[in-house]
Amino acid sequence: MPGLIHEKRCLPPVAGVDEAGRGPLAGPVVAAAVVLPARRVPRGLDDSKKLSAAERARLCALVQERAIVGIGIVEAAEIDALNIHWATMKAMTLAVDQVAAALGCVPGHVLVDGNRLPHWTYAATPIVGGDGLSLSIAAASVVAKHTRDRIMIAHAQDHPHYGWHSNKGYGCAAHLRALREHGPTPLHRRSFAPVAQAELPFAVAE
Repeated sequence: MPGLIHEKRCLPPVAGVDEAGRGPLAGPVVAAAVVLPARRVPRGLDDSKKLSAAERARLCALVQERAIVGIGIVEAAEIDALNIHWATMKAMTLAVDQVAAALGCVPGHVLVDGNRLPHWTYAATPIVGGDGLSLSIAAASVVAKHTRDRIMIAHAQDHPHYGWHSNKGYGCAAHLRALREHGPTPLHRRSFAPVAQAELPFAVAE
């Protein structure tokens, strides 16, 4: 279970950062940055992948109520322009910038899930598996995942063929089949091979 060992080694305030949506074929990549409160840290925080949708929704509401939260969103077109790695780094930077603005100062330290850091001026440490080790990163994991899921569920109403209400844009069999039958939407990442391949027959037809 995640704890506060890493946070206690850092100059406060400490922000935890994580992202959701690197792998899907459609939709944005979303990053969250969270500075937890000194007291009343929500119980049950963990790697978002280990939690049910209902648990993520409950915990996300508590984190947003009690903590300082920043959210960075980079849409599909910009993912195609930058590539997914740099789009993720941009989303993380946007999220930490929001936290810094809310704090009125730069965070003392930023803990980032993974092994890479954005090109920024913040003092930061990458932690592989950080969402299972650091409570701040776990909180960011929950906020990023829940936020992105809500975005994709909303988009599913306008694009019902692709099953985004359940697959959230990931390349499951039903999503790939819909891509072949209906072609990509403006929300698809055309730099991702399955989308580019599905687009070819429709481009020829035009």
